[in-house]
Amino acid sequence: MKPINKLFIIFISSILFCSTTIWAKDLVNTGFFNDDALSGYDPVAYFTMGTPVKGKKAFQYNYQDANWYFSTLVNLKKFELNPKKYTPQYGGYCAWAVAQGNTADANPKNWTIYQNKLYLNYNSTIQNKWLDNIEQFISEADQKWPAVLD
Repeated sequence: MKPINKLFIIFISSILFCSTTIWAKDLVNTGFFNDDALSGYDPVAYFTMGTPVKGKKAFQYNYQDANWYFSTLVNLKKFELNPKKYTPQYGGYCAWAVAQGNTADANPKNWTIYQNKLYLNYNSTIQNKWLDNIEQFISEADQKWPAVLD
């Protein structure tokens, strides 16, 4: 095989590999450069403290191929006992975007707890749209999740 053909095959293989790893969407939104869920915020704190609180590396737990961080050992233990209760809906992607049939990153500071479930939104403008018709958007997002990841 000629050297140019080998280089071409390596080039094409690397493009195929990158396209499946970079653009594939994970079940939990972690961003491109790490495996940190919720940008390192404590998912339990939304429920117990009513505010976003940054987690600490000392209190880390891996769940659904993502690293979850907690502000206290107590919150970590609560999460270990019932992770589904505390994880944000739609993998932490913007809930309004999922209702539209898309995915978008979410800002951990734009959050809502509705019927004991955590929802995140892209920004304040999107969150206001979300809150205007939350029940309809939840119904639409539930129908589209997780197919929007494909």
